[in-house]
Amino acid sequence: MVSFRDLVFFLSLASSIAAVLCNSEGDALAAWKAELVDPNNVLQSWDPSLVNPCTWFHITCNINNTVTRVDLGNASLSGPLVPQLANLPNLQFLMINDNNLSGVIPKEIGLLSNLRSLFLSKNKFSGSLPPSLGNLSSLVFFEAHDNSFSGIIPASFGALTSLKNLRLDNNNFSGNIPFTLLQLVNFGNLQLLNVSLNSFMGSVRPTNSSAEMAVTTIIQDPKAPN
Repeated sequence: MVSFRDLVFFLSLASSIAAVLCNSEGDALAAWKAELVDPNNVLQSWDPSLVNPCTWFHITCNINNTVTRVDLGNASLSGPLVPQLANLPNLQFLMINDNNLSGVIPKEIGLLSNLRSLFLSKNKFSGSLPPSLGNLSSLVFFEAHDNSFSGIIPASFGALTSLKNLRLDNNNFSGNIPFTLLQLVNFGNLQLLNVSLNSFMGSVRPTNSSAEMAVTTIIQDPKAPN
């Protein structure tokens, strides 16, 4: 039987762990803020001296006061993503579309195992997508269209079995669409795959009409190079 003293000790320990986690999350977001240009002062409330970032605008936390959502779409922000964002272990939604963000996607983003929605669209990101994004096993929506990404789609994307929507259109991708990714059409949950306005080779079936499989819409260039 657990004594009252033991119970107090465990509750105190849990509280201390939560406090450390909250502080590390605030530090991570503050490090990102330091790299951003914010002409409209949308990040003005991001004060790292506070106990945790749960009172900051554009941040949502769970009942344990850990960050689950960052909503910064259409905020006129410019600058890069930073590796420190991996210190948000319970993050589920990273919504940073419709800004002027640039640079490459840090490989550390692939450590966000609880991430469900990653919206990077309509920015100025460039470079290759890191293969570590294939570790985002909870990812359902990934939108990276209207950027300047290049290179190939990592074969590791075939591990994103929870993925329903994948938009990579209007970038500078090339090569072949990985077979592992196309397998998600047949055996995964993928319902929308848009790879148009790139430089991919070959083509794939536009729809999967089998009644035994999820119906998937595949949008691609009608005359892709062979």
